[in-house]
Amino acid sequence: MKKIISYSFLYCLLFACGPSNDQVDQPIYEIVIQNGRVINPANQTDKILHIAIQADTIAAISATALKGEKIIDATNLIVAPGFIDIHSHTPTPLGQYFQLKDGVTTALDLEAGAFPQSGYGQFLTKGAPIHHGASVGYFAIRIKVMEGKDEPYIFSAKGGIHPEIAFTQQATATQIEEMRSLLHKGLDEGGIGIGLLLDYMDSAVNADELKMIFEVAAERKAPIWTHIRRGVQGDPAGLEEVITLSQSLKAPLHICHLQANAMGNIESWLKKIEVANNNGADISVEMYPYTAGSTSIGADVFTRDWQNIFGITYEDVQWSDTGEYLTKATFEKYQKEQPSGIIIHHYGNEDWNRIGLRNPAVMIASDAMPVVSRDKKVTPRGIGTFSKVLAKYVREEQLMSLSEAIAKMTYLPAKRLEGIAPAFAKKGRIAIGADADLTIFDATKIQDHGTYENPYQESTGIEYVFIGGKQVIAKGEVLDGVFAGRHLSLSPIR
Repeated sequence: MKKIISYSFLYCLLFACGPSNDQVDQPIYEIVIQNGRVINPANQTDKILHIAIQADTIAAISATALKGEKIIDATNLIVAPGFIDIHSHTPTPLGQYFQLKDGVTTALDLEAGAFPQSGYGQFLTKGAPIHHGASVGYFAIRIKVMEGKDEPYIFSAKGGIHPEIAFTQQATATQIEEMRSLLHKGLDEGGIGIGLLLDYMDSAVNADELKMIFEVAAERKAPIWTHIRRGVQGDPAGLEEVITLSQSLKAPLHICHLQANAMGNIESWLKKIEVANNNGADISVEMYPYTAGSTSIGADVFTRDWQNIFGITYEDVQWSDTGEYLTKATFEKYQKEQPSGIIIHHYGNEDWNRIGLRNPAVMIASDAMPVVSRDKKVTPRGIGTFSKVLAKYVREEQLMSLSEAIAKMTYLPAKRLEGIAPAFAKKGRIAIGADADLTIFDATKIQDHGTYENPYQESTGIEYVFIGGKQVIAKGEVLDGVFAGRHLSLSPIR
């Protein structure tokens, strides 16, 4: 008996009791995020897992512990793909700071766009905290062709754009063909689809010109991201115009800030889009979770019967810089003296928001206005959109599940983008080989704080953020001097 025990002990010592092959061979990763509740809408994952990051990539996902040089304990936290904002007008250091605090890892200006792409992000001279990029800005192409001026983005160090005739004068056939050529050029240079501020040039763009834009989109399989022509209090004529062109020419189409245009008719608008998609169209849609719009006081819509269009009057309009509500006299004064000045017009309704957000196909986007300095106020959309959805509509109202909300912020935008920008096939999901863009937050504490009167109050509850494998937020604080973002529409890997 003693002999048997000694042999058994020797066997155990040499083989059974030694470290397993798995333990010996387990790699040591650069970063391991352990014990987080991983929500990956791409495959409906919702479980406690461990994630390893190596360089800029997710290298391992495991139900058991992983080894890492740096360990992040995500116990009681949600680990989600980095939030993708497809409609943001604030490629500035301060604007990106606030969006980062809201969990955004990629912010794109697809509605307005830029032309050329090198003109986008000009304020990010020291580097970009988050990924950014733009569509081909049709407004800039029109200004270039109609006026011979280069205004690549909607604002610069000199202020906002100042079109003289480009937003009001119709183009000749020759000019339309020149704009067609420049659209192709912009797409060749990396533009993420075509940005079409149609309502801002309502009287200028005729049927032939609009058809040309859709023809280019169809040929290049490039989504048109459009602010459609606005009708009176939700008149669907502008929607029907672009749906018809999208269907007939087979051009991908995206409707920006749905509820802002649909207003009280949002259910019927969603139904029209659903019917079109069921009949072979390719139409996507987004919205923001606020009840006020924001634009320049000189925008085309405010030269029309805007009070009837929005169902509001002067007292419902704020001058963004100061937060003051306007009168007829101050409205007319600002419109004459500062046509590029930003206003906030309160015409929305929470019921419209809830109808749109409940729809599983509707994405979340901020429509963030330019944040240049804390002295110039803006709508809080670019400060708290994503946190507000997670706090108000998920945690408090339970309008949708956490996974559904995260899908609207991550996977749905990435799927829409990957056809025109293949880099997005590795974003918006948590998978081995995907980009290590991750937003880690406390679902019980996440909260927006910005108001129309005091917008610059950071969202809270975002605990950790990784962009391209680099940690940019740790324990709720933005790390100084970390510029992990890339200009995606100029990226050589696109």
